Amino acid sequence: MKPSRIKSLWAEGKPVLNGWLSIANAFSAEIMAEQGYDSITIDLQHGVVDYQAMVGMLQAVRASEVTPLVRVPWLDPAAVMRALDAGAYGVICPMIDNRAQAAELVSYTRYPPDGTRSFGPTRATFSAGPNYAGEADRNVLCFAMIETAEAFRNVEEIVSTPGLDGVYIGPSDLTLGLTGKRYPFGFDREEPEMVEAIQTILAKAHQAGIRAGLHCGGSAYAAKAVGWGFDLITLPNDVRLLASAAGASVADTRRLIASG
Repeated sequence: MKPSRIKSLWAEGKPVLNGWLSIANAFSAEIMAEQGYDSITIDLQHGVVDYQAMVGMLQAVRASEVTPLVRVPWLDPAAVMRALDAGAYGVICPMIDNRAQAAELVSYTRYPPDGTRSFGPTRATFSAGPNYAGEADRNVLCFAMIETAEAFRNVEEIVSTPGLDGVYIGPSDLTLGLTGKRYPFGFDREEPEMVEAIQTILAKAHQAGIRAGLHCGGSAYAAKAVGWGFDLITLPNDVRLLASAAGASVADTRRLIASG
């Protein structure tokens, strides 16, 4: 089985820079994969990507050296197993609130006797290389998202779930869950109570011997998160990058026209 760049970087003590795909297009996925990310996550929860589009996107990024991940829509065995069978090297699952749900998630990513994953890696047999059946359990990553008040209360039991590789913080939902609507929506939290909550989850994960990832809205905050000790940081997604670049181009052109 082809090695995971994520695991290779972690073995070297280095952080992983993760890209995020919400646009259902193989060509844009291919472009993103060539920009220097270590991993790329295809978003089936909030993106506009369906299963067939996801497969094409996985095929498009295969030519690069990035490790493909998928955020599944929910804690659902079919969604998790199909993403892995299609060639994802790991899944990020939203709204995991307790150890029982975390254990369910782990079971869907591991073959018996360690889990309940059904065998049928239709595309992964080709895309991941030889001996997939024998090596998948050691290479496939399983991330539980911590993004609710209940999950925060149960963080110690979640991170101690056997077989869980890491937790992934969704700061927007976590802020909403912990504070209600006191603060505006967004990724890069600066409120002291939210910074403390994020760092608490990070510390609990590392104490349990697993990894921690954080969804970031900008490069400066991502670099700060690496300084805190995060193992994986997600940079702005394809939608935000496209909108930002297009908006800046239009604004700059209008400014030049007006000044000329």
